[in-house]
Amino acid sequence: MNPIEALAADLGRALQLAGAHVTTAESCTGGGIAEAITRIAGSSAWFEAGFVTYSNEQKTRQLGVPAPLFEQVGAVSREVVEAMARGAQRGSGARFAVAVSGVAGPGGGSPEKPVGTVWLAWSASDRMFARRFQFTGDRQAVREQSVEAALVGLISLVNGENPLQG
Repeated sequence: MNPIEALAADLGRALQLAGAHVTTAESCTGGGIAEAITRIAGSSAWFEAGFVTYSNEQKTRQLGVPAPLFEQVGAVSREVVEAMARGAQRGSGARFAVAVSGVAGPGGGSPEKPVGTVWLAWSASDRMFARRFQFTGDRQAVREQSVEAALVGLISLVNGENPLQG
């Protein structure tokens, strides 16, 4: 079992103990978090839904992200991933959510948001946490690091811990 599969299995055990479900809202990972979760046999008992919203239009349409946010702060921002997480929870009914938006590369970066910039948000019914990461490596490496960080944060959140202190 590779490290990402092990994290997904740990997440499943924690969610089962909590009697809860999780949902994902993904952009730069293209469904990679949901894929990692559903790689685990029996995940239908704790995985509710995955939203892959690559375009800003779909972030608004499927997750209810306010369209003006993209002009104000950009898709790769705390405000957008928090709105994505809330939208995924509304759309799925899951107690826990994770959302991701970033610049996986090799292009698309800027001085303010260089390649490897990724925002993740983790949400529980009553709590929201978000963090900016600066990952390194090629596109695949950035995406894998994003999936891993998403799972680590979810495990912390489900276990009642602050995912920003991991």
